[in-house]
Amino acid sequence: MKLLTVNIGRPRPNAQTGGPDGLSGIDKRPTDGPVEVRDPGPKGVGGSGLSGDAVCDLRHHGGSDQAVYAFAREELDAWERELGGRKLANGVFGENFTTQGLDVSGARIGERWRVGADLVLEVTSGRIPCRTFAEHLGEKGWIKRFTQEGVTGAYLRVIEPGTVRAGDPIEIVHRPDHGITAAVQFRAVTTDRTLLPSLLAAGDALHPKTLSQAREYVARQG
Repeated sequence: MKLLTVNIGRPRPNAQTGGPDGLSGIDKRPTDGPVEVRDPGPKGVGGSGLSGDAVCDLRHHGGSDQAVYAFAREELDAWERELGGRKLANGVFGENFTTQGLDVSGARIGERWRVGADLVLEVTSGRIPCRTFAEHLGEKGWIKRFTQEGVTGAYLRVIEPGTVRAGDPIEIVHRPDHGITAAVQFRAVTTDRTLLPSLLAAGDALHPKTLSQAREYVARQG
């Protein structure tokens, strides 16, 4: 398991973005040098966990519980086949980390990865597709297609900061006993809300918004 590329976004125009001046940092591209990764601070204030990575819409992106977004190269390859052979470069889904040999969407909420020598990350949720993502990909019906596929990648929070670069090894240093994966969390908040009660098994490791949704759903069911 390894980090294929570390991808950094610069502010670029996107017609669907909610960021200032119509700019978005979703167009992330591999960088050769080492990149510092740390907790960026609360959502609405903190942006990306990666130094130099742009987050232009702080209302919906970035913050401690979405500090890093990871997606597997194997799933990009699968999407290349699904999209008729379209080439998808590392970073094209807006991911900070493109991985190899790691089931990112199948990672459990609360699972911890050591990346390189020092960085430790914790899985918090899957990724909800948005209009900015759809505009960036330029594929018809993209939000629906991505949602139906349910291969979401994973958002992660920073447990221990560190510096990483392409080629660094990834090690799973903690895997919870429950079966709540990033993909299951995604289905629960999108296509199958009956799964929401099961998410409580992941406890406080869940993204706080999802944890609130799950608790509210259970309360409404009496």
